[in-house]
Amino acid sequence: MRKDRQLTREQTRAEREYGPYWYSVLWQAVRPFLIWLCAGLVALGVLTHAARQIRHRYFDAADAGSDEVVPFTVSSGMSLSRVADELEKAGLISNHSVFRYYADFLGYSQKIQAGDYALNRSMNMQAILDTLTTGDGKPLVRNITVIPGWTVTDIAAYLRREGVIARDDDFLTLCRDAVKYGSYYYIHDILEGGKAQARAYPLEGYLAPDTYEIYTSASADDIVRKLLSQFGAVFTDEDFERLDALNARLRLTLTQDDIVVMASMIEKEAKPDDYAKVAAVFYNRLKSGMTLGSDATVKYVTGVTRLALTDSDTQVASPYNTYLNRGLPAGPICCPSPAAIRAALSPEESYMKAGQEYLYFCTREPESGQLYFSRTYEEHQQAVRQYRPLWEAYDEKHQSP
Repeated sequence: MRKDRQLTREQTRAEREYGPYWYSVLWQAVRPFLIWLCAGLVALGVLTHAARQIRHRYFDAADAGSDEVVPFTVSSGMSLSRVADELEKAGLISNHSVFRYYADFLGYSQKIQAGDYALNRSMNMQAILDTLTTGDGKPLVRNITVIPGWTVTDIAAYLRREGVIARDDDFLTLCRDAVKYGSYYYIHDILEGGKAQARAYPLEGYLAPDTYEIYTSASADDIVRKLLSQFGAVFTDEDFERLDALNARLRLTLTQDDIVVMASMIEKEAKPDDYAKVAAVFYNRLKSGMTLGSDATVKYVTGVTRLALTDSDTQVASPYNTYLNRGLPAGPICCPSPAAIRAALSPEESYMKAGQEYLYFCTREPESGQLYFSRTYEEHQQAVRQYRPLWEAYDEKHQSP
């Protein structure tokens, strides 16, 4: 009883000082939470204000009210740091370091594309990044294709038609300048051998046919060097071994350049199935001291495209004319394919057997380019009489000059 009276007196005193007892207990429990809540709200307010200030200063548009277009270029190979610096200089962002870290953190650093852009100062950082990573709609690279059998003039005309170069002569002038490209060993060998001066285009034959990816900003010189470099990959170490074996077998002293010249004639005279056979005929004629009598060498000089050549065609004075001059022409007459180069290095052996050498060929079927091969002059003349009407009909149909 005494203990109960004491508890009642203490409870009465607490109620007088702090209110009902249950309220006092609740307050003691809630009070720390409220303190932390208030402190949290204050901190949140401070952080929100700070975040708003940071966003406004570093991430928002440099000038939200501006509609001024700011041209901006990202060059090929430009680093993220360089892009950020240029954006700050252009007044499009306020801090290049923040831009760089932000872009890197979100994975944009490897997505920015080279190109020309139209930005403005009302764009925030995210909008600028979105624009720079979607591109400007202008391709950075493009493909060009050089067809086997094309001459340097064919390549120049193609590049001009495709809008890669402005004028044919932009390309052709370079193809005449062997000294400029003398660092390529195969062009250096032409210069050292004194062959360049006699050639219409010293680079003829060495611009390897293929499909290339080039920058849209590539110059004529860039393209020449790319095509020349590819030739070094086409003519391999194994090809030099084949050349040594061919010289030993034929007892000749053919050079790499001679093989390119031979391959260019093969390319223009035949379809792939007949490459090795035509190579055998040319080597047989070389060994026998005959002129090569290649129509393709005459056409290279005159520009004639007829199948049926005239006597005046074959008598044109030129170091390329293999009707008048013994041996190989002054230089390649086109840019040959790897297959034609392989054929020049590996002629058809069955067409070169002693006493059974094939020395002539002519077109048997103009549309397909199928050839007829002969061992003797008489057999060849008979074939010419038989097939010449087909050549003339083909020329008339295709309105060749």
